[in-house]
Amino acid sequence: MRYNKYVYIPDRKILDKYAQVLINFALGGGYGVKKGEVVFLQVPEAAKPLLFSLRRVVLQAGAFPITEFIPDGYSKEFYEWASDDQINFFPKKYIRGEIDQMDHVVMIIADTDKYELKGVDPGKIMKRGVAQNLYYEWRDEKENRGKLTWTIGLYGTPALAKDVGMDLEDYWGQIIKGCYLDSSDPIIKWKETFGEIKRLRGKLNSLDIRNLHITAPETDLVIGIDKNRTWLGGDGRNIPSFEIFISPDRTKTEGLISFSEPLYRYGNVTRDIKLEFKEGRVVNFEASAGKELLGQMIATKGADMVGEFSLTDNRFSNISHFMGETLFDENIGGRFGNTHLALGNAYKESYPGDIPRVTKIEWLKMGYNDSPVHTDIISTTDRTVTAKLSDGTEIVIYKNGRFTL
Repeated sequence: MRYNKYVYIPDRKILDKYAQVLINFALGGGYGVKKGEVVFLQVPEAAKPLLFSLRRVVLQAGAFPITEFIPDGYSKEFYEWASDDQINFFPKKYIRGEIDQMDHVVMIIADTDKYELKGVDPGKIMKRGVAQNLYYEWRDEKENRGKLTWTIGLYGTPALAKDVGMDLEDYWGQIIKGCYLDSSDPIIKWKETFGEIKRLRGKLNSLDIRNLHITAPETDLVIGIDKNRTWLGGDGRNIPSFEIFISPDRTKTEGLISFSEPLYRYGNVTRDIKLEFKEGRVVNFEASAGKELLGQMIATKGADMVGEFSLTDNRFSNISHFMGETLFDENIGGRFGNTHLALGNAYKESYPGDIPRVTKIEWLKMGYNDSPVHTDIISTTDRTVTAKLSDGTEIVIYKNGRFTL
């Protein structure tokens, strides 16, 4: 590990290991990229050292890199100067060509100012998200045909570390441990972990679960699961990725849930979130900070209903500190693992049938939520999750931070 005049940078060996995991494991559903494929690299300016490692590994694999290099501090000025027409503009021809060209996408998070959008009208941010939603629809459609894979990684910056009270080297220590980069061969370690995650998925999928009852401090929530669902996890879409998750029936969420961890989203922070559901919809919400933005988000189409429910087993994850970034915080281990619930869009991959053949109306009939947003909110408090099966039997599937199966 080394320092330059301005900022701590991990040793190149660590960055190369990170790139190997992202390119040769996380993409391609655990098999990596193939010769002749196109890999789209979306990398912020602050993560430039990792970009060199990523491109090098792509080239070594015989694949073709295309780089989108994103300047730091690029977003706020757009909202300050853009008209409504410019906010709503979506370059269909350009984006369509981009989607058609790519076989894989790597997205790196490297925030240099987590509060860059503070003070920006939340309505503008939501409008922009809605306008860009077609990109994700096209990308999901190609992914569901088995023609595209993607993954997300995190590059530690001084701003990220400072915001959670950590030294940058310690922050990177969490990334290194969390991604198994301290292992002699991280890919072997990831394959072992994914094997155990798949074993647990198999156990869960063998149960005919109708709903999940989550109990914890200030939490008493029932989430409908019902038919036409499988549990997901261990597929490399995120690195790290320890969670096991499912897309619930959006119409069957009832009760109250409180979240212990702050939500960093849209350049702002929302704290102490509490949500109350009736007949699937958020009917009341509270927050000690950021409540206005939370309300704007919930008011977005489909964002008042649940698209994902997830559990992380603390036996898999070496992440022990809150990182202020959902990618890591939804995979935190610690004493009690974590639960996260996503408001907004559901993962259609949870459907066990032929995904491309399902129409939008059929998705909604099956209870799969549709929304331009997908907002993960996290809790690390001790919780018990009880599954109710189709025959009325109840079984505890998660307790004390671990699956009990």
